[in-house]
Amino acid sequence: MAQNIEDIARAAGVSRSTVSRVLNGEQYVSATTRERVMAIIERENYTPNAAARALVTQRTQAIGVMIPHDLATVFDNPWYFPTLLQGVNDRTTDRGYAMLLWMGKSENAEDLLYRRVTANRLMDGMLVASATGDNPLIPHLLESDMPFVTVERPATHGDRINYVTLDNIEGARTATSHFVRLGRRRIGIITGALNNMDGVDRLVGYKQALIQAGLPIEPRLIAEGNWDTPSGYLAAKSLIQNGADAIFACNDIMALGVFEAAAEMGVNIPHDIALIGFDDLPLSAPVPLTTIRQPLRHKGAAAIDLLLDLIEGRTVGPQHIFLPTQLVIRQSCGANKRHLSQQTV
Repeated sequence: MAQNIEDIARAAGVSRSTVSRVLNGEQYVSATTRERVMAIIERENYTPNAAARALVTQRTQAIGVMIPHDLATVFDNPWYFPTLLQGVNDRTTDRGYAMLLWMGKSENAEDLLYRRVTANRLMDGMLVASATGDNPLIPHLLESDMPFVTVERPATHGDRINYVTLDNIEGARTATSHFVRLGRRRIGIITGALNNMDGVDRLVGYKQALIQAGLPIEPRLIAEGNWDTPSGYLAAKSLIQNGADAIFACNDIMALGVFEAAAEMGVNIPHDIALIGFDDLPLSAPVPLTTIRQPLRHKGAAAIDLLLDLIEGRTVGPQHIFLPTQLVIRQSCGANKRHLSQQTV
């Protein structure tokens, strides 16, 4: 078994520096040489000394993932964050890095936590998921020299920040326009929290679709939610009372609240009121909920690829990546076979 990098270099017939470049994923090594070195590393079951490697490369081969919310908020939705983190973990592991997971604390302790995070030298970079527009973490990261990527478009400093997000405006426009094609004219929306840019952009897309269809934007048909089922329930009751004949819930979890409110009020979905959600979580098909599918696992993987490319010098920022969405038609929108011009699941 090889004991050190010199043993690998000797067996491969290359220099020590060439082996080092292969281990660090650097360029300027031919594919043939890289394959030969990696084959010997695998054959010899060689594991680099992490501490020694960090001294040479100035990297720890670890990245941080910060979700600036408390545990109850993060795991209240058993699909969104676990699916996102699965994509993050898959790609982090594939590229030879470890992942440190950070959660938000109480409001009073947040600023201290973020100062500690940005001063922490155990990480080569940071991925930030679901930060609100006024979250103090982003200014701390901008002041530090730590590479970071956000999942969602940031509310401020977008020209200085690398991010991966969805085309939320187009997704919301697609959902709202689908209602218009089905003949609905009093289309309500349950927004996400409007201190989050996903919520803001989905509201923009909804308004654009109404304007394009020549329909008025009625404040009474706009209700702010908070991404959870109770807020969807309360918003749905208000929208139904205000005469909505369709509701676009800006995530599937809030759409569950619409089902609850409609059942309680004796309103039939989709006959009396049509419903579309957003995400296409595993709960959506059994309901069955028409929704806007987002590539959630791929979003986590794409964000990690961008972050690691920044860390390894493969790209320079700022980079802005918008991922496409897809309308998935099921029964809750009231479409029949004559209307099915999109994919039906």
